Amino acid sequence: MEKATFGGGCFWCLEPVFEDLEGVKEVIPGYAGGHKPHPTYEEVCTGTTGHAEVVQVTYDPEVIRYRDLLEVFFSIHDPTTPNRQGADVGHQYRSIILTHNPQQEAEARAFMASLPWDPHWEGEKIVTEVVPLKAFYPAEDYHRRYFRLNPEKAFCRLVIAPKYEKFRKKFAPRLKA
Repeated sequence: MEKATFGGGCFWCLEPVFEDLEGVKEVIPGYAGGHKPHPTYEEVCTGTTGHAEVVQVTYDPEVIRYRDLLEVFFSIHDPTTPNRQGADVGHQYRSIILTHNPQQEAEARAFMASLPWDPHWEGEKIVTEVVPLKAFYPAEDYHRRYFRLNPEKAFCRLVIAPKYEKFRKKFAPRLKA
């Protein structure tokens, strides 16, 4: 098993997507990329910890490649908006790839350089950070599987569900049975 860590807005939006991919064994929402050890959700929301909301994905590289995870990551968020994804604004919502080894860093940079331009990005520059992971702090338990446990909540219905359905259509052949 290997790990990959991505931040692209609210971790509630990322978690269900990666959970559904064949070869993904576990997805944990959390915080990374900042300077404060063991931050809380409330502290991260202030924007003073330097952390981003992220998901850490444990996957089987014999079933799904890191490059496949990158493809999914760049299809489910806007990598051109600094410190923002939709209505979520702040440094904690930035687009970031936290690499676990030099191979992941090289692969992420090469993938970004080869990205076909998406018309939804309106000609903007990709601002996704690629940095080595120094520490990952799991989020509080109530954040785990949030979308699946709270489908009736307005944020889940109005924000997460449309992204999730778009992902499921685009990546149908790669989904768990």
